[in-house]
Amino acid sequence: QLDPDNTGFIGVETFASLVHSHELPLDPAKLDMLVALAQGNDEGQVCYQELVDLISSKRSSSFKRAIANGQRALPRDVLLDETGLGFYKRFVRYVAYEILPCEMDRRWYFYQHRTCPPPVFMAAVTLTQIIVFLCYGARLNKWVLQTYHPEYMKSPLVYHPGHRARAWRFLTYMFMHVGLEQLGFNALLQLMIGVPLEMVHGILRISFLYLAGVLAG
Repeated sequence: QLDPDNTGFIGVETFASLVHSHELPLDPAKLDMLVALAQGNDEGQVCYQELVDLISSKRSSSFKRAIANGQRALPRDVLLDETGLGFYKRFVRYVAYEILPCEMDRRWYFYQHRTCPPPVFMAAVTLTQIIVFLCYGARLNKWVLQTYHPEYMKSPLVYHPGHRARAWRFLTYMFMHVGLEQLGFNALLQLMIGVPLEMVHGILRISFLYLAGVLAG
């Protein structure tokens, strides 16, 4: 009825009146994004497919382009103005502002992160790295520049050019660290960035991305 020519687009004003008269409430954050996206195109229209993508938590290519080009405006206050947040929500907002450059990206991240299922992959990898480091530190009696110890390269976990046939070494070297400085830096990045990303994208995506980085390294 609203799109008699079946173009897939309707005007922002028509969409706004439809939202106000609709009996089922929609996510305000997603409405912000949809209106901002409509304000970014030449015709100022709402696209049906973009609405479907947002409601189903998918980010369409046009939405990504709108973010990349900066062609959108926020009808609401910025995320920093939201008050009454608990410690955990404030931490998520802090991560969003530290990592993401665009306000729309920050809002999308803030409202899309999930605690269930919990981000176990990055936490498990970090914990394993700490345990392995402590074991080798106690075994070698060396906590800084462990690679200088003659026994370090004998570890079955280290990548060794002479043992390329042992395929597991291409992955297990991620558990070995030079010293406390490298371990601390890696653990901090994994927990501060990896865990929040896993809460948005899930264990499969993040584990694939992380392991791909390990193999590339």
